[in-house]
Amino acid sequence: MTEHNAPFAEWIGNTDTVEDHISLAPVQALAATLDDTSTHFADGAPLPPVWHWFYFLPKAPQSKLGPDGHPERGGFMPPIELPRRMFAGARMQFHQPLVIGKPARRDAEILKVSQKVGSTGTLAFVTVGYKIHQDGALCIEEQQDIVYREPGAPVPAPEVVELPPPPAGSWTRTVTPDPRLLFRFSALTFNAHRIHYDRPYAMSEEGYPGLIVHGPLTAILLMELVRHNAGRPAKGFSFRGQAPIFDLAPFRLVATPTDDGKVELEAQGPNGKTAMSASAELG
Repeated sequence: MTEHNAPFAEWIGNTDTVEDHISLAPVQALAATLDDTSTHFADGAPLPPVWHWFYFLPKAPQSKLGPDGHPERGGFMPPIELPRRMFAGARMQFHQPLVIGKPARRDAEILKVSQKVGSTGTLAFVTVGYKIHQDGALCIEEQQDIVYREPGAPVPAPEVVELPPPPAGSWTRTVTPDPRLLFRFSALTFNAHRIHYDRPYAMSEEGYPGLIVHGPLTAILLMELVRHNAGRPAKGFSFRGQAPIFDLAPFRLVATPTDDGKVELEAQGPNGKTAMSASAELG
């Protein structure tokens, strides 16, 4: 794969600041979506790791959405015209929890823009850095990787196979995705990308065999395995998407603690292949 300087170098260093109130209602709605009936959430309680994704959301007017449901290109993000846009991965550090019921501020900066040409066509990569403050303290640092690509060949439905036993000592969960789950998650993140809820569009326009499970949803489900089982807070989390997951069959989450204070995480598609790899660092 050959890397080139992207024609959007002037966007590097572009900044954006958003203030939001870490209100209780999205937390309760997400807990219901994830079937978490055991955690009591209230004002003054800590926000679980990665749940900051439900705040500081872009709010493009309806008239400014493109045919795929994404906001029109430009503004803070570079106006890359490649039609397929994906949240490919992230790395984050949790310095201290955000507190529910208080205001917070997120500062964003474009850190890198690059373009590569490979066997599947042109790809563009944008890395965005985020810092989230509350009460004057730095709570979360994050870097997100956004990938833009050309339309590809139609994607076949994965073959469903019997998954092998998970590693000894691991925590697992089997998730059966359906349109109700995906719709609720889209609503909570104010995400109108049609591949997550519009089956005719996803299949006829983008060539997928079904609705796509949001990458952030998979990442949060992996992190929830850690929160409910580790007994220690997480101070770091990273993930990388490797293949799409569809609402056609259950998929499995596997979390394996290691001796060095980490938890290695994996989302396995119904074909047994890794759809997302991740790692959590415990405090």
